[in-house]
Amino acid sequence: MGVSSLLDMNVYIWVILPVLIFVGRILDVSLGTIRIIFVARNLKYIAPFIGFFEVMIWLLAVRQIMQGDRINIACFVAYAAGFASGTYVGMYLENLLSIGKVLIRVITNKDACDLVKYLRSAGYGLTCINAEGATGHVKVVFSVVERHDIPKIVKIIEQFNPHAFYTIEDVRFVSEKVMPFRIRESKMPLWMASQRRKSA
Repeated sequence: MGVSSLLDMNVYIWVILPVLIFVGRILDVSLGTIRIIFVARNLKYIAPFIGFFEVMIWLLAVRQIMQGDRINIACFVAYAAGFASGTYVGMYLENLLSIGKVLIRVITNKDACDLVKYLRSAGYGLTCINAEGATGHVKVVFSVVERHDIPKIVKIIEQFNPHAFYTIEDVRFVSEKVMPFRIRESKMPLWMASQRRKSA
């Protein structure tokens, strides 16, 4: 074997192969994260399809590591680094996709009439109850919304009730026949509604 061929072989073993394993691990771990999210969202027809490609990529990566008589430490490092990077990428993609619905629970000791009125004018279905908190009487507002609406809802809550306590939880199943979801935007801009509330 010539010097050129030996050099090419070393470049493949110590550079190209680890890079391929690194990229493959990012792909399969990212797909695994998305698959788990789809299972949690009850998307039972998409999750198995993703799982097929996830395992296929994983098998190809493992096969490249296990073949040969000598241990290639670069491949092991690439495998572990790809797993860590794939976890991060999967979380990023999950936030980007914003799949599913969430339950937003708002607890405020202030008058929540303006907040409730604005959210309802925007088409969000709400349930309001009176409750007793550590500091006295409070109003509890529930709403089931699409995940991608979270930033808008949080902005509205902080605009009307800056000190309100709120929680956001994943929802696996919702009967949409009972709970209406947002179908329109509020006719009144948020800044205008806030100004009206302050001047009232």
